[in-house]
Amino acid sequence: MKLHNLKPSKGAVKNPGKRLGRGVPSGKGRTSGRGHKGAKSRSGYAKKIGFEGGQMPLQKRVPKFGFNNINQKEYRIVNLGRLQELVDSGKISDKVSLENFVELGIAGKNDSVKVLGDGELKAKLSVSAHKFTASAKKAIEEAGGEVISL
Repeated sequence: MKLHNLKPSKGAVKNPGKRLGRGVPSGKGRTSGRGHKGAKSRSGYAKKIGFEGGQMPLQKRVPKFGFNNINQKEYRIVNLGRLQELVDSGKISDKVSLENFVELGIAGKNDSVKVLGDGELKAKLSVSAHKFTASAKKAIEEAGGEVISL
């Protein structure tokens, strides 16, 4: 076996590549199939995403509206009805904390939890969460429970 005998194994090379820049008679000489001038003929050319040939791109043409508050705090919400369901199914007992919400898949470990007053709570619970609505706080305390804000 010599260096001049080496070639790829059968099936390894699908199509032979175009031999560019190998003289004018080859058909791919001189400009090497890139045409004359312009960005595409230059080395290092890469079209930008959304480029429309110099026309104003769509994402810049459409009107912008609304407001996105970058300081907005997102909460995972839990209704009182959901808490009652968890008590009925035996998944929670007298104390409910952020760790319980994470274990049950209601919230992630870095999420903030807000308890809303939708539904009915009959169980006496000590609930720890980041925020409570006034109706939720009132319903928990009326049921004999305790509200703990984190």
